[in-house]
Amino acid sequence: MVHCGMEIVLPNGELYRTGMGAMPDPTQPGYDPNAPLHEQPPNKCWQLFNYGFGPYLDGIFTQSSLGIVTKLGMWLMPDPGGFENYVVTVPKEEQLSELVDIIRPLRLQNILPNVPTIRYITLDAAVMGHKLDYVNHDGPLTEDELTAISTKLGLGRWNFYGAAYGPPLIRDAMMQISKEAFLKIPGAKFLKLEDVQEPSVLHIRAKTLRGIPSYDELNWLDWEPNGVHLFFAPISQVSGADAMKQYEISKRRFDEAGFDFVGTFTIGMREMHHIISVIFPRGNEERKKAAVWLIRTLIDDCAKMGWGEYRTHLGLMDQIQDTYSFNNNIQRTINETIKNALDPKGIIAPGKSGIWPASYDKKTYVLDSKVPKPF
Repeated sequence: MVHCGMEIVLPNGELYRTGMGAMPDPTQPGYDPNAPLHEQPPNKCWQLFNYGFGPYLDGIFTQSSLGIVTKLGMWLMPDPGGFENYVVTVPKEEQLSELVDIIRPLRLQNILPNVPTIRYITLDAAVMGHKLDYVNHDGPLTEDELTAISTKLGLGRWNFYGAAYGPPLIRDAMMQISKEAFLKIPGAKFLKLEDVQEPSVLHIRAKTLRGIPSYDELNWLDWEPNGVHLFFAPISQVSGADAMKQYEISKRRFDEAGFDFVGTFTIGMREMHHIISVIFPRGNEERKKAAVWLIRTLIDDCAKMGWGEYRTHLGLMDQIQDTYSFNNNIQRTINETIKNALDPKGIIAPGKSGIWPASYDKKTYVLDSKVPKPF
């Protein structure tokens, strides 16, 4: 939403500037039309107006293999005049539905700015410690164990992390509106930063929501010893019913495969992506096969509900592309047509996002998505 203007090296070596960058600007200091292209000063409006003249092509260079982006303009958030963050905890799994339906209008009104996130208790537990810090076994957590972990961390089964930005008058109003809305959920708690003792996920999120990068957010990878992960992130409407259905389908498959469900719902302006993490120990071949079965099965389960993935791992790209099958997968046909026009030799990332150049025999490289159940 906030990138504006790209410089791209195309597969044939040509340099391309999108939007207003396509127009030379002789008024810029150091302008020399005979200088190397990458040294020529850009148009002063390059990062101010996305579209320029004619078709808006920036999108074909995102998540694609059609060029190498060497410059990218980003609109930065000015200092809003203050920041305050909070967590809303809800005690029951089924209250996810009510939580999402409360968030939807607040998000549309931008009372909830940034990217609101609803995190399952295991995600926060994993950020704060290893699994064996909570239990003395490596099997899936039981209901009683999940409740005990929630109590230990002072959190709910679902935990919503939000923030307010602006001068005190605006922040106070946003915080009050949000608090009144969320506390309509039975048993919900609304906690500010000063209400929670460090260390906590709320304090970690305080840095993230202020734009301060932190590796602490990734501590959840250590939930399993030498942990690695597979991501699955289906897109749906911002609907409590859809959220519950996605969670129930995912949780059932996680239980079947013997994994702890770890996930978060992140709410955009009009969509919701459910980021699900399959965490397994790197050296365990048995768990690795179970993880692959789990994520490939979830892809098919969600496609049957009309929920599509928006990003994925290399080994899953072809399966995801196959789920976008409207009109005999015309999206892939168009993308392959563009790929063959801009990169006829298939130089850049052949097979990225399931888009294969004509110079490659796709059957030689595509992995079989039908894997046997390994347990």
